[in-house]
Amino acid sequence: MKGNQKLIDTLNDLLADELSAINQYIVHAEMCEDWGYGKLHESFEKRAIQEMRHAEKLIGRILFLGGKPVVTDLKEIKIGEDIPKQIEFDLAAEERAIKAYNEAIALAGEVGDHATKDMLVQILNDEDRHLDELEELLDQVEQMTLPIFLTTQVG
Repeated sequence: MKGNQKLIDTLNDLLADELSAINQYIVHAEMCEDWGYGKLHESFEKRAIQEMRHAEKLIGRILFLGGKPVVTDLKEIKIGEDIPKQIEFDLAAEERAIKAYNEAIALAGEVGDHATKDMLVQILNDEDRHLDELEELLDQVEQMTLPIFLTTQVG
């Protein structure tokens, strides 16, 4: 199927976001593991795997639409030197992703590609959940203080 080129370009831009998020989450996960925060490691790693699934869906859709997936482009990757910075950087990345997915969903609707639109809505729902999880972590850090929060993340 020959898809709309502007939509294919937008899907490749989203793919760059996802590939960047994968890298950021994996580095944060491994840093948490190194520091002994196993629960945070699992949380960040799980999120990275979900982003990999998003990238896989985007690649499949780009190919279906007759485009070429671009996997060499990455967006800015911000690595936090401590847990609060990691969460803050991940939260900012999710906020950017949500904005980009909303714009892509609108474009897919404009060009009449409702199958792509439906796929993007599914991914957007995951990104909304990621945002909620990260906001919850920041709330816990604020309410418990960082040292107490970190004691809950060991294991």
